[in-house]
Amino acid sequence: MAQGVTGRTRRTKPKKQERTQKRKRDDVDAEKLEEAVAELDPKVAVESFTDLPLSAPTKAGLKSVHFTTLTPIQAKAIPLALKGFDILGAAKTGSGKTLAFLIPVLENLYRAQCIGGDAGLGAMIISPTRELAIQIFDVLVKVGRKGHLFAAGLIIGGKSLQEERDALARMNIVVCTPGRILQHLSQTAMFNCDNLRMLVLDEADRILDMGFQRDVDAIVEYLPKERQTLLFSATQTKRVSDLARLSLQDPEYVSTADPAESATPKTLQQNYIVTPLSEKLDTLWSFIQSSKKSKILVFLSSGKQVRFVYESFRHLQPGIPLLHLHGRQKQTARLDITAKFRAAKTSCLFATDVVARGLDFPAVDWVVQVDCPEDADTYIHRVGRTARYERAGRAVLFLDPSEEEGFLSRLEAKKVPIEKINVRQKKQSSIKNQLQNMCFQDPTLKYLGQKAFVSYVRSIHVQKDKEVFKLGELPLEEFAASMGLPGAPRIKFQKGDDAKARKNAPRAKLSDSEDESGEEADAKKQDGVRTKYDRMFERKNQDVLADHYAKMIRNDDVSPEELNNLDGTQAEDDDLFSVKRRIPVSEDEDEDEDAASVDGDAADRIPAGVKAVSIPGAKDPIILDSKRREKLLKSKKKLLKLKDKGTKLVFDDEGNAHQIYELENEDDFKAAGTAEEQRRRFLEEEAERVKQADLADKALAKDKKRAKKEKRKERERAEEDEEEEGAALDDGEDAMANFIADAQDSDEEEDEEPEEREEKPAKRPKKWFEEDGPAMKKRKQQTEAEPETLEDLEALASRMLG
Repeated sequence: MAQGVTGRTRRTKPKKQERTQKRKRDDVDAEKLEEAVAELDPKVAVESFTDLPLSAPTKAGLKSVHFTTLTPIQAKAIPLALKGFDILGAAKTGSGKTLAFLIPVLENLYRAQCIGGDAGLGAMIISPTRELAIQIFDVLVKVGRKGHLFAAGLIIGGKSLQEERDALARMNIVVCTPGRILQHLSQTAMFNCDNLRMLVLDEADRILDMGFQRDVDAIVEYLPKERQTLLFSATQTKRVSDLARLSLQDPEYVSTADPAESATPKTLQQNYIVTPLSEKLDTLWSFIQSSKKSKILVFLSSGKQVRFVYESFRHLQPGIPLLHLHGRQKQTARLDITAKFRAAKTSCLFATDVVARGLDFPAVDWVVQVDCPEDADTYIHRVGRTARYERAGRAVLFLDPSEEEGFLSRLEAKKVPIEKINVRQKKQSSIKNQLQNMCFQDPTLKYLGQKAFVSYVRSIHVQKDKEVFKLGELPLEEFAASMGLPGAPRIKFQKGDDAKARKNAPRAKLSDSEDESGEEADAKKQDGVRTKYDRMFERKNQDVLADHYAKMIRNDDVSPEELNNLDGTQAEDDDLFSVKRRIPVSEDEDEDEDAASVDGDAADRIPAGVKAVSIPGAKDPIILDSKRREKLLKSKKKLLKLKDKGTKLVFDDEGNAHQIYELENEDDFKAAGTAEEQRRRFLEEEAERVKQADLADKALAKDKKRAKKEKRKERERAEEDEEEEGAALDDGEDAMANFIADAQDSDEEEDEEPEEREEKPAKRPKKWFEEDGPAMKKRKQQTEAEPETLEDLEALASRMLG
């Protein structure tokens, strides 16, 4: 290989510069941009992005994704944000609010040269859901990849916490969810927000709800007071408390909605159907069957309902790809499902309100709301998933007759135009029988249906607007039957509205509804304090299925009034299946049952109303006073503990069975003499028996010794005879005849018992290295003489080779 030529086929890169030098930009004319922004008049209408004082990388990024014309919310919000005003923005769904805050974020940090790890965090964008945060981050990457050098990151739940910690120290822009960013603010040591310039809250009204209000309050405490804050949402209110909490400074309220206009896009056709609760699934199935070539988004009130409807319809095979999305899924599954639904041309996605806000699914034809939304704002966000960016779309709302009047008045107050339509009965098909069959064959599906029923009823129960959601007027029994369930699961509602305060209340004072016996009351301490040990011993063991599953199973003795009782009273639960009557197979079995019945004395001891069962092998009957005791009858292993212990028998030499230890009768024992006399007699008999056995052993040993001595003499005589025969053989005797005779003699010796033969073992022949002859001596001399010269080595080698 020639000198100076290496194995690399590509040009060696020069030494990397320091980060501060690498991130430094000499082509940025910040002064000209600052002058252009200062001369910008927010009141002048701007139609194109080229009319705004934007940097070259931002213009190139907008051109690459084909954004040229400003939407109304962008035309009003971007100039104010570029000048550094705090903004409170409200616009219809699908109007381009994401670019309204992403462009000011990029431009303000670009002019301030907030680039590199030394600059720290410059902007924080908070989103209520992970899917919306991912969507915002994707738009940020598309617009900022044409020349911007900012380090941006996505901080959401469901990802590696350590990887996020390592990357946070280098980030300039963060897109995050409230819970995850608060975790890093409180736990990550290298995460510093002292240089934060901009805070953006997308879907601000959702973030400021009860679920995120405390998180936002805690996040704001970590951020500097001197910053720019932008709040955007489709439904926005100017609440003074929210503005004060987020420390907005003279905010500009930007809204594109005309007071006389509707809160939803004009291209959206909105309808509602009045359908009873028991016919909702049938109507939904019929609708999907008639819209197989469409892209449908179906909203349900809870994740358990989403799972049940998805699994049920998937078994029925409607002829259209089905997907489901809810908050209990893992992050990877949620990303995969959203990506599939975005790319699909025809599909049906069952989802909760986790996708109701901000998400942009292209070309959604229908938005179907099977369950009534909690308020008009939620309705507006749901239907906003279709008819985006002036495209056409349709939305259908299912309303129960008890919900129609109240919710339509809420929509009228928000100026939402909606029209009633009817279902063609000829095209509507029922799936009640199929669902019943599936729930009967698959216990898991039935359990999902029961949980879905409970979650729906509870969601109606906790709604604040009681004029719309009237739980008492809903046909719960018919609804459960329409889901394929054998009966409506029983639900125990808590009294009062503040469940959290009730949960954290002290438990020293028991409620009046608890039924306590006098013995339990006496067992409690006089001061009324119950320790953790008291609660531990009062705790019941859990079976494979917890108590909440047993509570959903309806008992035959429960009346419909008790079933729909909402005051918390609950009757005693029984098993799902109970034996009412058993027909004996034969008369023998009837006799066995009579023999296994409880005797009169035991029946007197059993309390009234308690079952008792007698089993073979147990003297006393088994009292079935609880469900756990009834389950004992199904386990053979547990029944063994309840049966009486058996007796162990041994067999003597003659094959007769008797117990291990048999006690002699006391009279017979006394007739044989006193205990001392019997002991002395026993010792004398045993001593005499041992003496006779010793004499027999000595005689046997003497005979064996005599026999060994005779065999030794015979062997010596045989050896002398062999020597004489060998001498005679040399004189010319027949060698073959002698060999045959010797072989016969050896066979006779082998037939003797091993004990009678007492031959010495033959000596082991010596190995070649153990020889004492002249060859061995010569070999030792050769090995002892070490070769000194080359000639000696050659001679040694020739000797070893032979």
